[in-house]
Amino acid sequence: QVQLVESGGGLVQAGGSLRLSCAASGRTFSGNYMGWFRQNPGKERDFVASISWRGVNRDYADSVKGRFTISRNNAMNTVYLEMNSLKPEDTAVYWCAYGVRGPVGTSWDYWGQGTQVTVSS
Repeated sequence: QVQLVESGGGLVQAGGSLRLSCAASGRTFSGNYMGWFRQNPGKERDFVASISWRGVNRDYADSVKGRFTISRNNAMNTVYLEMNSLKPEDTAVYWCAYGVRGPVGTSWDYWGQGTQVTVSS
C-alpha cells in the first residue's frame, strides 16, 4: 500500500497563488506517475496535471495550462502543484494520485484524502 498525504490548501483571493504538496509513503516504487485531480460537489473528478518519474513527461488540463506547474522530488517522495493566477473556478477539493502508466493510459491506484482550495472573487 501507498499512503498519500496532501497539504497546502486554503483560501486565497483571485489572482493569488497556492502551492500544494503531496507526500507518499509506504510501499512506494520507482517509475511511478504522480498527479493531481480536483472535484466539486456533485461533479466528476477532473484531471489537473500529472508528472512522470523523471519529470520528463508533464501533462496539464487545458484549463490550467500556463498557470499551474507540477513538479516532484523523488528523494522526498513528494509531488507539488504550484498554482498561480488562481480563479474562482479553480475552487475544488484537490486530490493527489499515484500510479503507473501502461500502454492504454495511467492507472491511478492510490489517492490522498483531498485538500480544499477556495478562491474568492
